[in-house]
Amino acid sequence: MAEKKEKTKSFILRIDAQTMDAIEAWAADEFRSTNGQLQWIIAEALRKSGRLKKKKTPDLE
Repeated sequence: MAEKKEKTKSFILRIDAQTMDAIEAWAADEFRSTNGQLQWIIAEALRKSGRLKKKKTPDLE
């Protein structure tokens, strides 16, 4: 059976210039794209709040 592909959704996000500048600088500091940084920030917030469970990693045995 074929593996289920992860789906992504696109949407428009309005954000003020000062916040966007800070996110872009943070992303550059961590060698991420701005989009990647936003995804990381959101995922971290969801994990910390208990709303997103950690992905299971396969055993390396």
